[in-house]
Amino acid sequence: MAVITNIEDLRRIYQRRVPRMFYDYTESGSWSEQTFRDNTTDFAQIRLRQRIAVDMTGRTTESEMIGERVAMPVALAPVGLTGMQHADGEILAARAAEQFGVPYTLSTMSICSIEDVAENTTKPFWFQVYTLKDDDFMRRLFDRARAANCSAVVITVDLQVMGQRHKDLKNGLSAPPKLTATSVANMMTKVRWGLGMLGTKRRFFGNIVGHAKGVSDPSSLSSWIAEAFDPGLDWDRVGELMKMWGGKVILKGILDVEDARKAADLGADAIVVSNHGGRQLDGALSSVRTLENIVDAVGDRVEVHFDSGIRSGQDVLKALALGAKGCMIGRSYVYGLGAMGEAGVTKALEVIHKELDTSMALCGRRDVKTVDREILLVPEDFSGRWA
Repeated sequence: MAVITNIEDLRRIYQRRVPRMFYDYTESGSWSEQTFRDNTTDFAQIRLRQRIAVDMTGRTTESEMIGERVAMPVALAPVGLTGMQHADGEILAARAAEQFGVPYTLSTMSICSIEDVAENTTKPFWFQVYTLKDDDFMRRLFDRARAANCSAVVITVDLQVMGQRHKDLKNGLSAPPKLTATSVANMMTKVRWGLGMLGTKRRFFGNIVGHAKGVSDPSSLSSWIAEAFDPGLDWDRVGELMKMWGGKVILKGILDVEDARKAADLGADAIVVSNHGGRQLDGALSSVRTLENIVDAVGDRVEVHFDSGIRSGQDVLKALALGAKGCMIGRSYVYGLGAMGEAGVTKALEVIHKELDTSMALCGRRDVKTVDREILLVPEDFSGRWA
């Protein structure tokens, strides 16, 4: 097997091993995919200040996210359909995160259920919810999350309507996958993936089928999804959902200073600066361009996390230096999962940790909690000040 030294190595293996519709689901954005591309290319515009003759013994990347100790300030982001990237994918990713010492976030649109993940892990994980119209379903979701001992809920606030993702529409994305001549021909070339899926009973949305009203089997799922999301979402509704949960809340999908202030006013424990990985409003600014302004506006009132575009430990370091207290990675760990299962998620975390630790040292810092903007060289007017 080839030596894996970076996230791109994992992506190439992942592309070979996973059916096209699920690869495209991960490796794409909405509309023209401009924001999807900007999320990564804008990181590359930020440079690091190398420092020398600084004692680098005793380095540590340990930190805290919403009061929880973490081996590095990184969490696995909620990613839907993870169990279609690899059989039992959510369970495997949660195990890898637990062993590494970072939070795992289970998506509502997961293949493995909340109960599946809880039964196969020993530590609390985070649970992500969408802002759905059905209060009864939402209450039962929260009840199930409490029973699973989830330590926080991540409420996604940027999906009132879904951005148009051309590749998903053209591929007929679904779980389980629709059997067309094209999809079957492609899946037949993914032998490892196919054998894994044949060996598991988990092939549809485990948190929804059998739990949501009117969804007793996968065939009734698509119509439910089409009606479930709440286009009438407002800040009052966000506050209702926070009270419904009653525990620690992270609001994910903040891209504007005014929205960040409103989230802080509601008393969120943390917000995630995120454009949904470029999958919602194409043409929006990259997350990293908006980060510093949001930190400046609310960083003293709410913990600011970051998401969208991270493909390396250096990206993590740059986000932390711009003021984030933690980062979420999505695609980076999905590449590892699709490539190598649980071992691939562990490898992705190892790669990011190694890059974070080494880059931090070469910037003259021994403790990740001391990383600040002094280690960066940022283009003038980078942080979202547009006419």
